[in-house]
Amino acid sequence: MLAKVPGGAVLGIDGYLVYVEVDVSSGLPSFEIVGLPDTAIREARERVRAALRNSGYEFPLRRITVNLAPAMIRKEGAGFDLPIAIGILSAIGEVDKGKVADCVFLGELSLDGNVRGTPGALSIALATKEQGFCEMIVAEANVGEAALVDGLDIYGVGTLRDVVRHLNGVERIERAGRTNINLSSVRAEDVDFADVAGQTHAKRVLEIAAAGSHNVLMVGPPGSGKTMLARRFHTILPPLSWDEAFEVTKVYSALGLLPAGNGLISRRPFRSPHHTISPAGLIGGGRIPKPGEISLAHRGVLFLDELPEFGSHALEALRQPMEDGFVTVARVGGVGVFPSRFILLGAMNPCLCFKSANLGGSSSCTCSPGAVRRYLNRLSGPLLDRIDLHVEVGQVEVHELHESKDRERSMDIQKRVMKARDAQIARFSGTPVRCNAEMGSGEIETYCKPTKDARTLLYSAMHKLGLSVRSYTRTLKVARTIADLEGSEGIQAHHVAEAVGYRMPVFGV
Repeated sequence: MLAKVPGGAVLGIDGYLVYVEVDVSSGLPSFEIVGLPDTAIREARERVRAALRNSGYEFPLRRITVNLAPAMIRKEGAGFDLPIAIGILSAIGEVDKGKVADCVFLGELSLDGNVRGTPGALSIALATKEQGFCEMIVAEANVGEAALVDGLDIYGVGTLRDVVRHLNGVERIERAGRTNINLSSVRAEDVDFADVAGQTHAKRVLEIAAAGSHNVLMVGPPGSGKTMLARRFHTILPPLSWDEAFEVTKVYSALGLLPAGNGLISRRPFRSPHHTISPAGLIGGGRIPKPGEISLAHRGVLFLDELPEFGSHALEALRQPMEDGFVTVARVGGVGVFPSRFILLGAMNPCLCFKSANLGGSSSCTCSPGAVRRYLNRLSGPLLDRIDLHVEVGQVEVHELHESKDRERSMDIQKRVMKARDAQIARFSGTPVRCNAEMGSGEIETYCKPTKDARTLLYSAMHKLGLSVRSYTRTLKVARTIADLEGSEGIQAHHVAEAVGYRMPVFGV
């Protein structure tokens, strides 16, 4: 007796269908799972056996062989429990085989027959629709994300017995409604830019970064407010669009990091890994490739505090993803292509003893010029070349701590940012480009045309500062963003002058 049940798995962040083939034949009782299963799948034998018995079904004491096709791809996770159990019941006649063949099953079984959620339901739902299936049965915990896929009937189940009764027509499960979240009604933040005293210059830089999605490096002594500014940066970013939210949710779903009860990530991610993180943890890796922190920060912010303390291999691995917006991770278990369109927000101290007099700190700096140079040289030129905005964050004056009347709130800054972003969306309509930082050479040639005076100033800055061609194009992008914030159609000389000022090295960086 043979049964074939459609299931699904995730490779990287992309889903694909796996057909669970179950053969129940005469012979000595055994239960084998083949098709390159991992340990969690092999242990499904005990979970499925207990779940069937505790749900009131007889487990067949025969020779049971389960094949996960395609057999050449290594599979992992406990999401095959439900299709294996349904396959066994179908093979012994407890479930109609015709009903099973038209639906994709996904879920982990507990010993008492309850169906638990599994990672990657959104990716598998997308693969289900692409393969022409119309129905999918998942755990109730996965309904929210699976129901994001339009044109697919999603049924959330709580127990194995519910699934069997639904398939046999005894008690039909109600189809889940499509997940629909109003992204414009995301709850207010509990932090605000108005909390930050002084630092007008740094706030201006972060406003430009938010408006054009540019990378930023903040240099200043401890206690000057670098981390405080960084942790409020996402409050001035525009809300996620539906497409962006879907992209982010797909990454979090594949890693099983979706918050309980949430079907969609509705706020821009803010990731702040510790400086001891490995290159694989930052970029992605593993025997079977998994996304790293740069993919978890996709369409959001990657904050690297104490930037020079990160390993050089991890930092240098950032260069290609920052440029391309995606990263390709090749391992023995497969190749994963993960999105990495993030805003890099770096913060660092000016020297090792953190007492630089140049930044308003103590005049008793004990670092020699050579020590300072070695500390700053932990950041390579090619990496710094990809950071558009370099800003000094000095110490706050005491009197500024008590002046709170004139501090701008995040919502006021965000309004200007969104106005600039709206101009960019209209400008790049019909193209994959979403903001100024994503422009390629073609878009720069078309939309970044400085006036004669502005071009002369930019050429002079390139010559005097020794800027690379990459710095030239990135300066033009920043100037375009400054012009958008001002509502200017063209790039004027003062836009270029401000952009060049942010490319100038900060204390030798």
